[in-house]
Amino acid sequence: MDKVTSAVRLPKDRSIRKGKWIGARVQRVEDPRFLTGSAKYVADLTLPRMVHAVFVRSPHAHAYIVSIDKSVLPGLGKTAFAFTGEDMREVPALIDVVTLETLLKTPQHSLALGKVRFAGEAVAIVAHADRYIAEDLAELLGQAIEYDILDPVPDVAAASKTDAALLHPDIGTNEVYRETETHGDIDGAFKAADQSFSLRFHHNRYEAAPMETRGVLANYERPDSQLTVWSSTQMPHFLGSIISGKLGLPAQRVRVIAPEVGGGFGQKMCTSPEEIVVPWVALQLGRPVRWIEDRREHLLSATHAKEQYVNLDVAVKNDGKILGIKGEFIGDGGGYSFNTESALIEPALAAKAFPGPYRLECYEETVAASLTNKSPAAAYRGVGWTASNAAREIVIDEIARGLDIDPADMRRMNMLDADELPYKSITGQIYDSGSYKESLDKALDAIDYPAFRAEQQRLRGEGRYTGVGISCYVEQTAWGSDSSAQAGTPLPSHDNSTVTMDPGGKVTIGTSVSGHGQGHETSLAQVAADGLGIDIADVRVLHGDTLTSPYGLGTYASRSAVIGGATVARAAADVREQVLRVAGKLFEASPEDLLIEDGIISVAGAPSLSKTMEEVAFAAYWDGGLRDEEPGENHQPLLSSTRFYDPPATYSNGCVVVLTEVDTDTGVVKLDRVVVVEDCGTVINPMIVDGQVHGAIMQGIGGALLEHLIYDADGQPLTTTYMDYLVPTAMGMPNMEVHHLETPSPFSIGGIKGMGEGGQVAAPAAVANAVADALAPFGARITHFPLSPDNVLRMIGKIA
Repeated sequence: MDKVTSAVRLPKDRSIRKGKWIGARVQRVEDPRFLTGSAKYVADLTLPRMVHAVFVRSPHAHAYIVSIDKSVLPGLGKTAFAFTGEDMREVPALIDVVTLETLLKTPQHSLALGKVRFAGEAVAIVAHADRYIAEDLAELLGQAIEYDILDPVPDVAAASKTDAALLHPDIGTNEVYRETETHGDIDGAFKAADQSFSLRFHHNRYEAAPMETRGVLANYERPDSQLTVWSSTQMPHFLGSIISGKLGLPAQRVRVIAPEVGGGFGQKMCTSPEEIVVPWVALQLGRPVRWIEDRREHLLSATHAKEQYVNLDVAVKNDGKILGIKGEFIGDGGGYSFNTESALIEPALAAKAFPGPYRLECYEETVAASLTNKSPAAAYRGVGWTASNAAREIVIDEIARGLDIDPADMRRMNMLDADELPYKSITGQIYDSGSYKESLDKALDAIDYPAFRAEQQRLRGEGRYTGVGISCYVEQTAWGSDSSAQAGTPLPSHDNSTVTMDPGGKVTIGTSVSGHGQGHETSLAQVAADGLGIDIADVRVLHGDTLTSPYGLGTYASRSAVIGGATVARAAADVREQVLRVAGKLFEASPEDLLIEDGIISVAGAPSLSKTMEEVAFAAYWDGGLRDEEPGENHQPLLSSTRFYDPPATYSNGCVVVLTEVDTDTGVVKLDRVVVVEDCGTVINPMIVDGQVHGAIMQGIGGALLEHLIYDADGQPLTTTYMDYLVPTAMGMPNMEVHHLETPSPFSIGGIKGMGEGGQVAAPAAVANAVADALAPFGARITHFPLSPDNVLRMIGKIA
């Protein structure tokens, strides 16, 4: 739309003190406990008198619950315990917090009450001191449940039929949302076009596959009225607030601890029904209750993601200029419009982010979501944006082929220039800074694009089909109040960090961002170490415990570096001032004349006048003479500060290029090389950034080639083990190289942008475009994922 000059409210303190640590490839300080096996996950925790919980799950996709006969359980109420939805009737249902007036609500009871809406939905819970016996009891109770089976609604097409069964009869429809918003003169754009192109694209349904499945341990101590919940969660404070509200407990009496979390990827940010049921059972029994999800259970009932139907019509000039786009984004929400961002979490985010790095002046976005008999859809790395980016980048390649324009040139023609930033997109997203064309050019230079094209022609003469795929992206980050508003789902944000220096000069950080593999204990320590002028070894980072960390929303949506880093930087700056004030009194010098370097405080120009950080910190706590307040002073012996930050949105960007070869006899896609250019502003730790890129790229490759949650016409899941739900492994990792550009954000503290999702967002389209490029002689089109061998052979007419 236009260059932004004054649309963003900026903080006064936008700088982070950068010394020897920020920007350094520091090895992760948390890794020794993982490498030595001493890390403790929920499954490693046991408590006296603990019972093991097992959920009884529906074998049917859609059915009324007629009866549940708990009397079949031996030792019921003595050694065996069982609860159903009727027992939990008074516990408020989980419901989304989206405030759109036309979005229909579908509350979900933590245990199904009266009706099940997907195979795998929890119907009851059984507990016993022996896990094996608990499993047997759950199977026994499952056989004692009578269902009245209803017609299934297996997909969006079935959901929209006039005679379709209704998952939620009270709302009278399976479509919970449909709205169209028009930006610019879309009709005029199509009238002025030389040509129009269309794409009907189905993005596959897949899910996060963390190494650690979900798990909850809850213990209620009656004498103290204290509920403690250990959960494999990304949002400890938020989960604590939900548990408090649903179970009617004071918030101060609910402590949530996220011990080590073996991956989350967004799937563990939302509150799952199990995280309400297990604490509730602990309250009833007055003893610890632990549930550990098995992998089949995870594939059945953990939240799904990514499935969208994206329908695009594009108006273009013959020279490749895009005049306007009509986009319809339909999400398959599963059995419930889930309890965080609702069933809109995929299509709404997709529609708003669709313009990406391109100059789009006319745009019509239709967002819709329907419910089906599948496990509900929720967040997963690159939520919404993966399907949006894939459809956009695929259609750009199709247009380029149709107009006989090089796909790289097609992108450059429509791409924003760096000097146009900050820029407000046609959907209202404010791109702070970026390197869109620079990233594209750097990626193409890395593969020697002209040489590849020449070699491609030579190999085609030998009957070999190689291809290059380009995928450019913009990644919305710093998910706070502003970022969520720009995404079209406004939610307030709240995050804090506390930095405290003890009398020995060592520093402890308590932060509301909660790590689950990203290296927070290293990155945040780097920020604090530079801010205070000390060694990273003198900094300890605490997170994941609502008792020891200040309140905040946790870790999701590429927010921890921007928000967590800024809160730590702000608090560290306060503590630095406190330390210098004390040192100034000790030296009888102005704090402005003091320097801190490598833990030594000295007077500028007189390095012999120095003290260690430990000496100054000790004096702050124990030298009573320093506490005499002068007018205007407010000296506190405690060297500590808690700071808050709710940032403007920031946008990372980059480009992924994939080189592939396709075997046209077998349909096998071989990835020869993956080149990634990442621009996330100021980089705290390049090694950690590289690791995030590698992981995200592999998840994107998995979605493009392998992963697919398949349901049959009866709503039965067919991919319930890793023999039929395929995930990428280290053995299948292609040659990958990561290049960095740094375009600091003018909006955020320190110029930091979030990152970590771009690989998942961009890789599927890069793979798809490489395959389509390789198979261009066959006229192949990419209309759905995954690109499994059988689907590839269908694309080229080798099989029906």
